[in-house]
Amino acid sequence: MILEALGSTLLGAVLAWTAVHRFSRRLPARPLVFCTGVAGALFGDFVTHSALGPGPLLLSLLGAAVVSAASLSLLLRPAGRLRRRSAPA
Repeated sequence: MILEALGSTLLGAVLAWTAVHRFSRRLPARPLVFCTGVAGALFGDFVTHSALGPGPLLLSLLGAAVVSAASLSLLLRPAGRLRRRSAPA
């Protein structure tokens, strides 16, 4: 169980690092991104582990990756070219 939590933490940190390097202009501050990635991975691991039981380690890590990626995607801001300007009053 402890190795599963450490693996999920590492997976969340790697996903957050990847997001920071790929979408650095569209994300908030780096500490928030890393905390969100790790917390999402731990929560995803907890939910998957609770639903499936202690057996399938790879499925728990898959659940951790999915929830971490979903959490990180919520932090993304729209790209500058997609923003619409409001009409002048």
